[in-house]
Amino acid sequence: MTSRQLILDMLDRKPAARPPVMPLTMMFAADLIGVPYRKYATDYKTLAEGQLRTAEIFGFDHVSVISDPAREAADCGATIHFFDNQPPALDEENALLKDKASLASMKIPDPFGGGRMMDRIQGVALLREKAGKNFAVEGWVEGPCAEAADLRGINTLMLDFYDDEDFVRDLFAFATDMAIVFAKAQISAGADVVGVGDAAASLVGPDIYEAFVLPEEKRLCEAIHQAGAYVRLHICGNITNSLKHIKYAGFDIIDLDYMVEIATARSQLGADPILLGNIDPVSVMLNQTPEKIKSALTACHNAAGERYIVGAGCEIPRGTPHENVAALRGFSEALSLLNTRAK
Repeated sequence: MTSRQLILDMLDRKPAARPPVMPLTMMFAADLIGVPYRKYATDYKTLAEGQLRTAEIFGFDHVSVISDPAREAADCGATIHFFDNQPPALDEENALLKDKASLASMKIPDPFGGGRMMDRIQGVALLREKAGKNFAVEGWVEGPCAEAADLRGINTLMLDFYDDEDFVRDLFAFATDMAIVFAKAQISAGADVVGVGDAAASLVGPDIYEAFVLPEEKRLCEAIHQAGAYVRLHICGNITNSLKHIKYAGFDIIDLDYMVEIATARSQLGADPILLGNIDPVSVMLNQTPEKIKSALTACHNAAGERYIVGAGCEIPRGTPHENVAALRGFSEALSLLNTRAK
């Protein structure tokens, strides 16, 4: 069975021989092939090379085009700062929607218009071509709260929830409409799964999440499903208090940061969503031994149950020892052996 089929079987609620391995690798992948991160984040051919090499060397079951949150915002006209060997960053002080009245005249950029969105679409297409049926290909978009923060500025957005609810709803709707266009383009290019990064959603309480974030995340999920792909949610931070609402958004995979207890997540989310993660990327993944990593993953798997995918709580940090990264697939293979013996 190919890695891609393993993931698709789990997503289709079929028995899996072992848990798939789907960690986020960005700076780690760039370092692996010896390129500055700026090149990795701005050249889809380099990103595809890094993802394929990483998946092949460490036995991952997927490849992904995630690199940074400044794709959609850049094509909208936001100011982006690029660095030689760090991820691109949005200019918070000069946010594109510093004047919120500008939203009324904003247009969704053409994802094939030659900008950073197109580069990501080309990355999906190249990964589909190179990966064939061996690896699942994951596209990526920004979620409504994250993209709203990218366009408006995170601190200003937090005040907008209280100062101008109508503006926030309009902004979230624009962000979701743009994400849908971008996701559909990546699905057409060959994405099996679309990741949704909505980091800013961890900064709002459950009431704001329910009122503002949930309706748009749900709309995004429905559009991606209708276009023929599955959806993975990743929210950096502690989302424990919002899990009771997240369960209604429709995500197939919920990628948990290490601050969320998996047992609590399973209790709140129910038996159906696949849980991914969520060992501490630094204190465990980077700084511990393969044996400690496998022990931590055992605890995650026991809490999550069979609908579980192996990964860390967030991106695998650059500088992580290679034997530690290899421990992810090693854990999955050990479970496969146990399952075989049990039969």
